[in-house]
Parts: sequence; C-alpha cells; structure tokens
Amino acid sequence: MEFKDQIKQLGEKVLKLRDQILTEEATKSAFVLPFIQALGYDVFNPMEVVPEFVTDYGAKNVEKVDYAILKENQPVLVIECKNHSENLEKHYTQLHKYFHLTKARFALLTNGVQYLFYTDLDSANKMDEKPFFSFDITKIKDQQIKELIKFHKNGFDIGAILNTASELKYSNAIKTILNSELANPSPEFVKFFVSRVYDGKATEKVMIQFTEIVKKTVEQTFNDIVSDRLMNAINQTKPTEDISKAKENEEESDENKLITTEEEINSFYIVKSILRTKIDSTRIFFRDSQTYFSVILDDNNRKPVCRLWLNGQSKKYIGLFDKEKKETKHELQSLDDIFNFTNELLSTVEFYNNEK
Repeated sequence: MEFKDQIKQLGEKVLKLRDQILTEEATKSAFVLPFIQALGYDVFNPMEVVPEFVTDYGAKNVEKVDYAILKENQPVLVIECKNHSENLEKHYTQLHKYFHLTKARFALLTNGVQYLFYTDLDSANKMDEKPFFSFDITKIKDQQIKELIKFHKNGFDIGAILNTASELKYSNAIKTILNSELANPSPEFVKFFVSRVYDGKATEKVMIQFTEIVKKTVEQTFNDIVSDRLMNAINQTKPTEDISKAKENEEESDENKLITTEEEINSFYIVKSILRTKIDSTRIFFRDSQTYFSVILDDNNRKPVCRLWLNGQSKKYIGLFDKEKKETKHELQSLDDIFNFTNELLSTVEFYNNEK
C-alpha cells in the first residue's frame, strides 16, 4: 500500500475509533504506533524506535519521552504523546524540556489526531515556540502528506527537512493571517484597499462600510478562483466513475423521458467538490427527475443534501434542507453561486453523520 493510502486509512480509523479510546496508553497503541509504522519504522526494533527514551542520563530525576526514533544510534525525532482529547498547547513546555535534553533535531507532540512538528530554527538546541509543520490526520491534505513523507525511514534527510522547515513555518503563519483576515478583516487590511480605491478621507463611517465590502469581495474572488480551477479540471478530466454514473442515469432517463443535462452534471461536480472536504467522495450520488436534480448522501434518497432546479425555468434555484428536511429554495444567478452555500451544504452532511 502506498504511503498516501496508509495515512488516509489511518485517518479514517482515528475518526471512527477515537470516541472509544479513553486513555493515553490506548491512544499510543491505537493511533500513534500505527503512525510510526506508516513512516516505515519497526516499532519492535529498539535500534529504530525506543519507547520511554531517557533524555538526561545525568539528572537525579530521570526524564523520559514517550518515543525516540533513532538513526545511526542517535535520536533524530522525539515524540511525546497525549490522550486524543487533550489540548496539546498546554503540553508544549514538557516537550520543550525533553528536546533540550537530547540531540534530536525534531520533536513531535501528538494526541493521535493532531500532529505538531517542531525544530530549533530560532535558536540552536532550543525548541521553537510554534511548530513548523502541523496537521489533523482525519483531515490531512495531499500537500501535507508530501511534507510528511520526508520523515519516512526510506528518505529521512535532516538537511532536506530543515531546508523546507523555515519556509513551511512562515507559510503556515501567512495562511493563519489570511484566514483570520478573510473571516474578520482588520482595520489595517481594510485600510490597504481603501487607500487604493477611495479618494476621500477614511473616516470611521467609511471604514465600517468598506469592511463589509472588502470581506464580500475577497470571498467572491476566492470563490471565483476555485470555480475557474474546478471547471477547468472538469473539462479536462472527468472521473470515470462519475461519467459512468451519469451514463447510467441518462440511460434510465431515456426510459422515463428524462435527460440529465451538462449543466446538472456540472452542478453535481461543484457540490461534490464542496462536500469532499468533509467526507469521502464515494458517498456522494445524484438522482435526476423531471422537475429537479438531487444530490444525496450514501445513495439514499432519505439523505438529500440539496436539490438543483435548473430545467425549463427562467430562474434557477438551489434547494437546501434543514434538520427536519424542509426545503428552502435560493435563487442562483449562475452555478458558481453554489459556492455561496458551502457552510449550509457541509452542515447538512454533518447532521447526517451525527444521526444515529
């Protein structure tokens, strides 16, 4: 099995089992050790992985870190584990001390769900305050897997990791700032745009007005970028399974005098691109009818995600469902407007996932 598939599979396991894992030791056994194994290390070989690694041989009170990964008999990565329900931030000081007492260049703080990788970019042999690389294994992205594989036994290179660590650290910091500005634009962020597009004085009233304008404009710009890339990808490569599904629906529609239009298929891809950020894409299906086009979960008509009212109408609508499965229609100026309902679509899926 490829490394990417191993990590994705482990993420699914964590998502499924974490409510049954009640202790730190259980977290280690069920989540952390399989993670170390996925990185190519033999957890039963003390020449590769040492549990309860002694970090300071000279101290009266011996300090031990949960695991150390060795290379040429020297620790290169120390790992401190906590229960999956623990907030990792409050355990930073503990790992900071362990890092200082070893020759390892990297430290990992994890609860089996969150993984925080540290090094000493700011000051030699002193662990940085912020991780240079972090991820949630239940939501890990392909780009994060490309960074994680650098810690794999077969390609572990301290120099190569350190070369990218600094870039990753600042890249993550920039992403955090961007996410914050997108959610709640700061006065400085708004003022940057006001100074370039508004000729008058930036009074308090003007700043309040432009705060909302900037927020909406930036959101729409990002949506447009995502939409353009998605539509280009759809036009270039359409997944075989979805094309087959579309053909099956078209064949069935011939019998029922239904035609699944290209516009409906494109709307399905847009909704699918939104939902796959939270769930496996294989759970997303569609059904066509004479009056509307439905996107459903788990091939189950009792789990409608949305309805697209696109055929034979002067106006187009998306129908969204509340917890009582009551539908509310919203007008669409174009298919790109579907992205404006991302939160509502994800909330519907989350509701079905939490249903017993």
